Amino acid sequence: MAAVYSGVHLKLKSARTPWEDKLKLARFAWVSHQCFLPNKEQVLLDWVSHTLVSYYNKKLELEDEVVEKLWAYLDNVIHSRRLQNLLKSGKTITLSFSIAQVINERLSEACSQKNQQNVGSVLSCSRGILSTPSLSIIYTAKSELLVDLLSKLSELACQQLASDDAVGSQLFSILHLTFAQYLLIQRQQTNPNRVFGQLTNHLLQPCLLLRHLLTTRNWTQADDNHVRQYLSREIRNQVEMLLQAGLFQPELFLSYKEELLPEQEPQEKKKGALKNLLLPVNTVQTKLGTGFCEPAIHGPVVASAVSLLYKLFLDSYCKAENHLVCFHMLTKLFDCLRLSSLQQGVGEDTLSPADWSTELLALEQLLNLVLNNDIYNIASDRIRHKEVQFGFYRKLAQMLLSHSQASIPAWFRCLKVLTSLNHLIIEPDLVDLVASAWVDAQVCELRAKKPQEALINTMFQTYSKLRQFPRLFEEVLTVICWPAVDELRLPVLPAGLTVKLRECLLELPHNQILDIVCLLVEKCQLLIPVVEGSADMALKLMTLSSVLHAFLFNMRSLDDVTPSPVVLRVQNLLAKMQQGIICPLIELLQVPRKEEKKLDLWLRKASDSVLLLVYTWIEIDTLFGLSCCKYVSPSAETDGASAAKPWDISTFIPGVEERCWERVMKLASSFTSTSKYCLELLALQKMKMILMQTEADVQALQQAAAFIIESGKASMSRGESEPWDGDISAINDLTYPTAHWHLVISNLTILLPYISLKNVQYIADVLLETLVLTRMQEAAADQEPSISIGNICLSLMYSPFLPEMKVLHCAFLTSLISHFARVLPSAAQDSVHLQLLQLSADHISWHEEILASCKTTDALEAQSENKQQDEPSLSWKTLEKVAQCVLLLAKNSSPVILKESHVESCLTLLEITSLLKLDNLLPSDCIRCFLLLLSLIANTRTSASCSKLLSLKFLSTCFHLLRCLQAGRNANSVFKVFHASDVLEAIITSQLTASKSFADSLTVHAWEEYLQEAQASLEHFLQMIVERRQSMRLNLEKFVSFLASCKPDVGAVKSKCWKNWNPAAEQLLLMSFTTLCHILTLYLQQQPEKKLQSTDILSALLESVVQQMGRAIEHGLQSNTQNHHLPVAFIPSVTTLLKADLSHAVRKGWQKNPEELCAFLEQSRVKLYQKFYSQILRDLLSAGGHLQFLQSALRFLAVFCSVPELYPGKENAVTVVYAIRKLLTGPAVTIQVIQNIQVELMEVVVQLLGNCSAEEFYAIMRLLLQGLEMRNTWQQKATEVLSAITLIKLLLSCPLSGDKEKAFWFASPQIITALALQTKEACQDQSLTSTVVVPILETTAALLRQGEGVLLNPHHVALAFSILLKVPLDHLKIEDYGNVFLGVHEVLFSIVQCHPKVMLKAAPSFLNSFHRLVASVMVEGRQRGDKGNTDEFEVILKCAHLVERMYSHIAAKTEEFTLFSAFIVAQYVTELQKVTLHPAVKKHLTEGIYHILDLCIDQDIKFLNASLPAGVREVFKDLYNDYNHYHKAKKQGEKKFTA
Repeated sequence: MAAVYSGVHLKLKSARTPWEDKLKLARFAWVSHQCFLPNKEQVLLDWVSHTLVSYYNKKLELEDEVVEKLWAYLDNVIHSRRLQNLLKSGKTITLSFSIAQVINERLSEACSQKNQQNVGSVLSCSRGILSTPSLSIIYTAKSELLVDLLSKLSELACQQLASDDAVGSQLFSILHLTFAQYLLIQRQQTNPNRVFGQLTNHLLQPCLLLRHLLTTRNWTQADDNHVRQYLSREIRNQVEMLLQAGLFQPELFLSYKEELLPEQEPQEKKKGALKNLLLPVNTVQTKLGTGFCEPAIHGPVVASAVSLLYKLFLDSYCKAENHLVCFHMLTKLFDCLRLSSLQQGVGEDTLSPADWSTELLALEQLLNLVLNNDIYNIASDRIRHKEVQFGFYRKLAQMLLSHSQASIPAWFRCLKVLTSLNHLIIEPDLVDLVASAWVDAQVCELRAKKPQEALINTMFQTYSKLRQFPRLFEEVLTVICWPAVDELRLPVLPAGLTVKLRECLLELPHNQILDIVCLLVEKCQLLIPVVEGSADMALKLMTLSSVLHAFLFNMRSLDDVTPSPVVLRVQNLLAKMQQGIICPLIELLQVPRKEEKKLDLWLRKASDSVLLLVYTWIEIDTLFGLSCCKYVSPSAETDGASAAKPWDISTFIPGVEERCWERVMKLASSFTSTSKYCLELLALQKMKMILMQTEADVQALQQAAAFIIESGKASMSRGESEPWDGDISAINDLTYPTAHWHLVISNLTILLPYISLKNVQYIADVLLETLVLTRMQEAAADQEPSISIGNICLSLMYSPFLPEMKVLHCAFLTSLISHFARVLPSAAQDSVHLQLLQLSADHISWHEEILASCKTTDALEAQSENKQQDEPSLSWKTLEKVAQCVLLLAKNSSPVILKESHVESCLTLLEITSLLKLDNLLPSDCIRCFLLLLSLIANTRTSASCSKLLSLKFLSTCFHLLRCLQAGRNANSVFKVFHASDVLEAIITSQLTASKSFADSLTVHAWEEYLQEAQASLEHFLQMIVERRQSMRLNLEKFVSFLASCKPDVGAVKSKCWKNWNPAAEQLLLMSFTTLCHILTLYLQQQPEKKLQSTDILSALLESVVQQMGRAIEHGLQSNTQNHHLPVAFIPSVTTLLKADLSHAVRKGWQKNPEELCAFLEQSRVKLYQKFYSQILRDLLSAGGHLQFLQSALRFLAVFCSVPELYPGKENAVTVVYAIRKLLTGPAVTIQVIQNIQVELMEVVVQLLGNCSAEEFYAIMRLLLQGLEMRNTWQQKATEVLSAITLIKLLLSCPLSGDKEKAFWFASPQIITALALQTKEACQDQSLTSTVVVPILETTAALLRQGEGVLLNPHHVALAFSILLKVPLDHLKIEDYGNVFLGVHEVLFSIVQCHPKVMLKAAPSFLNSFHRLVASVMVEGRQRGDKGNTDEFEVILKCAHLVERMYSHIAAKTEEFTLFSAFIVAQYVTELQKVTLHPAVKKHLTEGIYHILDLCIDQDIKFLNASLPAGVREVFKDLYNDYNHYHKAKKQGEKKFTA
């Protein structure tokens, strides 16, 4: 041994030994058990460490390759399992401090870009050292080395983030680990000044830069996913924790206070303390000011740092007595921003728009922190501190208003916060604020409009509460009347602001609103004399008119309790408005003028103003007259008013002649703007007033309705429009069509009875054309919410009112059919095109059934009404004629060929058709729609060049709509125009012909979808025939005969008919047989026994169908020999056939002699079923994740296994279970697939266990237990375990009795033990969490629930705790975390509910298991620096709710758990002290622990106060105080009123 020792040691030390040999020897010595060295591991570590240190200290000269291998050797040794095992066994192995220094120096070189060699190995070594406690002492014992390492790693990370290279995980995982180590050391430091110095000197700058780069980096797919989603967030949180713990320790507050408040009185200062006090604020300012990063990002880094540092400062020191200190900290941090130089008039030109945005965002965050933490107390600041805060905020407001940045959202938000702090801050500059942030602000982007509206809303609310609303609007009117380019101004009160204004006006007293209205009227009167010829004045008048309209329309209405002086004042104001504004403007506009272009603008705006005011005046006057009995209209006081009709214009505006008004209307109608829209509103108002009279003038109503429709036709026909925000004063040439269409559609219920059928058809045509044009695409989510013609049309289509508008519904269907006719290519006579033209012909009244309710006096319509009795069935004759033509075309097989463009257009129209309520159509419309869809299905074909997927989608959509139509209340009306069997024949014939082009598409999803839709439609139609019971036998016999004629005999394989046969046609025909067989079987099963004789004919028919279907299936299987797998389409057919055979056997009395099944079934079909069963069992093994096949196959097995006599040979239920187990072990069968087929699996297992013998059940149990054997896990056969667990869970849901039940519960302890062992192994591999651990938890919970009263041995139940205590709850994906958490909770809940005695006996295990949930949800539910993912937070919130529920369940077991209540509370507050919970999570947990506190007696509270550690005790006191204040008081209040 001495020779071996001295040989190895000497060779490693010898200068003669080549370095390659030394490295080989060192590697051999480390791994070999034959090399015996005293303290070998320490010797080798010391050798490699000493060698590296000597090399970097220039004491050795080595080649780069050798140095690289030395680092690799050190890395391998540190990460070796051998070293880890030795350290676990208690052996002491250390590293020298010098190696840590070398590592830091290498990283420093890498930061300076001098030397990037061996960086990967160096980083890996540092990771291994830090993650091994006995080695990490070289850093933790010398915190300077750890600080230096952290600084260098942060700089490296910053360099990587700043580059365009992809970000890897190695560096950031080490950085995350290093931060965690330093945070532990930081908490253990006893000298706060030393921690502060270390942080500011070495870590502050790199940490702030790192946090900024992590926040602002544009992550790409090339970046490591773990860094992007997890490590970046965790490192940001660690940076914040490090800064808060280092910069703002409680011991440092005095230093901050002394520096920030130098004017404090001397007696507050401790003598001699000044010498030892730091200047922390000045230090931080200095560090932020120096250039620690590139100049381009220095500003943004400082801006993000300032808000973070202030937040952390407030979190540490913000108390009521420290608010002044907090304010002064704000001013110091604000000085670090570039905005601070603007207060002295310096630096404005140096800030770009991006810089402004960054700086204002930081300022906004600072001000929000002030507002949210109540730093600014107005009274205290004024009385005690000489308004020092007020002065600072005033200067801020002045700076913001003197440097307007209306394009930046944060600018508005800063002003909003200042207004919320104290309205007096902005009061002196109110005019400037109104001008720059509101009236004159050019805000076009939505992202800036929202904060602008929020600012103005804050002003509204503030001045509303102060009852100074007139003061605010006095300034608004002043700004409006300033000289300005009014054409560039945006509307003063857009739709969004009008809503906010309304909310305030509803709270204001009438007199304040009337003060503003009075101001507006006076301003308008001042402008009228100078408006003629002046576009500027006309624009100002229009703005004032729109504001006046907004106030009058959104104020509270007068009512019977309104004080008389207020009513009188309103009357006077309306009279003044009428006489002083409206009449002079009408007089001005009615003067005939020459057409001069320069007058266009002022005339247009003056016209808009007067029409808007006239409409406003009439609407308000009418409303007040209806709602207030004291109100007397100013128009009623004029002479002769009573003689006029109540809807004449002279009634409202005395002195205006009809001829003058017509001139004004003609002028207004020439502008597609507000004035024209107001004319339509006046016409609508006229209709409402007429309808309110006792006797309505129908002719006047028709004229008004026609005027509204005709007004917009020209604009609508141009097809040019823009979205409209609902602001009546902002209507222009492009928004007028939208506003007009909105008016028409939103008032259809008033207009529809009085417009001609021609105009109804016009509305339907526009509706359809718009929907086709927009292709039913909703507006983009990021656009401003506004009204568009497309949205209006979609809203009407989705509205429940459209089906109630029968005339429009009918007209829309006519328009739709006409559009289909235009889309389809026109062909020879009697083509589909011509049939559709007949179905939408103008000369035929399709409204016969509803025309009586449509009050029209149009000459043509009157004539049609008179002829209704003479020709009552013209439309029905047309329908019958078209129906026969459609069937004849289908019979002659002369379809129209559709190109791809035709198919796409048809699909668009079919999507629009789907928006109609097809189940609510009138009989004639139902027939027209049926004929349309039947024509498309039976008489059109897609061209050979058309996409097969598109063709299948077209047919699927047609069948889907046909099914929807058949579900309607008038679906039977189609039988008035043709026989059911003819329709079925036409559909099946056309589809068999069309299927030739789909022979190569049988494996695509579109074919499966097509078959499903066709089958559903056929099933509905056959159901209609059966339920109607008229000619049912005849129709079904003809259909069966037709199907039989379609399928050639097996012997006719070589005939001409068979040559054209294809698998697609075979599947279609089989689908038809299957559907018919299913309907007949279902019908016969539903018939009572007394009526069985009357159903003999149908039984014979079903027997015929079964025979045909059996032959078709047999032949299909024979022709499928080339394909190794069964076609999916065959399986439902065989299942249906088997059900029909079994139903037939039942009717013949099979259940009386169940063992003689073969006597009731044909031997050939028994063989067919057995053959099919065998094939399915084989195919299951290779089915993979083919969901449709699996579901169909399992449904067949469920029916087949319900009859044990059908099993072939010696096979039985065990064979099927074995096959299912093999299926579940397949690699493609994931958890998701198992969940999707769970219902079908359950049906199979229920039939298997219900019909198997006891011996077979024992064999099944042995099979399941084999799957739980540990060798499966050791051999990495996780799917074997999963299959066994899944089958056991299914078995638990089956009803068992007798020997089977006894056998299962006899094996249950073995099952629980096996599950516990499987959990122990699975928890070591995180990838098995979702596939093994979660199913085990679900199965355990089910086993414990079902075992209530059966599992009598407490030890067997307690085995569940061994599962729960091993399940991991940390470092999981959020989906896995939620599932695991729920699984553990369900197991605990099962024990609480079903095994309470076990819970009491094993209380420590139960409480430990539950405490793991509580601690876990606290860690996951802590407050984070970033907002996080909403979906992730929802999962955590659900987990917190589960904890709350469990607390309540535990508290319900009062007697059992009184002894443990104090222990549960102690566990809770101990964990709570470690984290700051998110409020929503904390709410759930707090409510839960309150239930446990209900169990605590006074002695428990005293015990907790005495025994808890100091920090935890404070948390408990806060919790107990809240409990007494909220929960206990509420509970006592409830008891007081409880009987």
